[in-house]
This record gives sequence, structure tokens and C-alpha cells, in this order.
Amino acid sequence: MGLGYQDTPIIPGTNWHVHDGERPQPKVVTPGTFSDQNAAGTPPSDAIVLFDGTSLDGWVGNDGPAKWRLVEGGAMEVVPGTGNIKTKAHFGDCQLHVEFAAPIVVKGESQGRGNSGVFLMGLYEIQVLDCYENPTYPDGTTGGIYGQYPPLVNACRKPGEWNVYDILWEGPRFKGEELVRPARVTVMFNGVVLHHGTVLQGPTQHRQLAEYHPHPEVGPLELQDHGDLVRFRNVWYRPLKAYDVA
Repeated sequence: MGLGYQDTPIIPGTNWHVHDGERPQPKVVTPGTFSDQNAAGTPPSDAIVLFDGTSLDGWVGNDGPAKWRLVEGGAMEVVPGTGNIKTKAHFGDCQLHVEFAAPIVVKGESQGRGNSGVFLMGLYEIQVLDCYENPTYPDGTTGGIYGQYPPLVNACRKPGEWNVYDILWEGPRFKGEELVRPARVTVMFNGVVLHHGTVLQGPTQHRQLAEYHPHPEVGPLELQDHGDLVRFRNVWYRPLKAYDVA
């Protein structure tokens, strides 16, 4: 008996029959392992690792090499005043994994406590903040799409503990000056859904409305220096592509 059928209807939008045995098989990927508070997990076998705890060679600062520092536990830590860092690699639609820990020594309140940010394509910020028993304006809460959408819940761990972002990102598409597809994001934080298929209003802004302007379909991942000793580890992504339709 064959793997499928050729006498079934064609699936709309494709050239494949229902249960078509000739349709390409899914790529085999070895799953990674989960992180815990003592050690980072391992990425899936097809992931592109952006930071594994050993080097900042894949990152740059505003005016040259990244100036953040490597610390124990396979992590990097913000060096306040040195500026944001971003990946040399540019990418678009993806599954992104980032882990961070707010400083164990608690200082400040609201936006002045454990502040950083994860900027997709260098333009669209998912907020990083220590919001454990620390309220702030809702669209600036940890996991918020900054200035646009608060997270559905606050799922922050205690200061010094590792938090985990798993993000599904679909970048915008432009045809000339026209926006033909807005950006869309799903965010999981410590295993809890914060946003699901949320359509962004444009690149995130501080104290301003968002607005789209044409830009490339790929960009760097950028991490923010907001003056706090936030740590990051185990940063990787997997490019996402559309289903086969041929």
C-alpha cells in the first residue's frame, strides 16, 4: 500500500491531493531541551544560535564591537552606558527564543527597574522589565508590545531568576510605499501566552503613535541598554517559511 492517495480532491490553493503521498515530507528536526534556573537548555537541531554564552562575536554595538560583558552561567550582561547591541545576522519571519534575568539587587520602581528590550528587526520592541511586584504603565509591562498592547498577564519570575521568551514573528510586507501585510506576533513568556497573533500598528515608539514606513523584510535582533544590569542567555532563532503550495 502506498503512503497516500492520488484520487482525492485537490486542496484549494495547492497542487496537492488530500492525503497526497507525493507531497514533500516534513524536515526531521531533533527537539532541544528545556532550560531551568541552573542551566540553559539546548536549541533544536535546525536553530541558528545567536548567543551560546561563549562569545559576543556575532554582535555589534552602535560604533563597533559589542561592549557588554560575558558573565557566569553562559550569560551576557548589559554594561550601562555602552549602548544597545544587535546581531550581525539579519532575519525576518522566525521562531525566536530569548532568556533574561533582571538584577537580583532590586533598585528603582516602574520603568526604572530591570529595564531592557528585545527589538525584532531592530524596530519592534517586546518589553523587558522587572515587573515582579512592580506595577508600571500597562503597555510598558514585561512582555508588552511597547506603547501598543499590554501583555494578557504578568508572568514575571522573581528578580535574579531566569525568564523565557518564545516568540513567533511575522514581519510586515511592503509593495513600494504600500503596506500589504502588517507585522504579527505571538509571544509566550515562561510558558504563558501574552499575545496571540497580535497585529502591530507599526514600529514601537516612546510617547508617540506607531506608524509604518517601508523597510527591508529582514533586520537584526537588538537588545537594549537601558542602564540596568539585565542578563541574557540562550538566544536562538529558526527561520519560518510558508507551507508548500506547489
